[in-house]
Amino acid sequence: MVFSDEDKILVKKLYRVKEYKALELMNKFSNKCWTKSSINRLLKKFGDTGAVNRLTGSGRPRSTCTKETVDLVNDLVLSQADTLQTHRTVRENLIII
Repeated sequence: MVFSDEDKILVKKLYRVKEYKALELMNKFSNKCWTKSSINRLLKKFGDTGAVNRLTGSGRPRSTCTKETVDLVNDLVLSQADTLQTHRTVRENLIII
């Protein structure tokens, strides 16, 4: 379940001030379709980090599209321009090896 930023702040305040647990939050906000496991995961995150937002550096790293990588790919593609049908699939390469 994905929580909005407002939901995270609300859950954090109710957890800290009124000491609501997952089942109490589910009953109070039954229209939100939250699951017990997702609330518990969020409460654990609050307990560990004390933060509402993601930590910096968490998640998948961004790939870069620099001039060097573009040039490298162009060189690789153009190196086979004169020799047609030299590409092989992974399965074809495994058969040859």
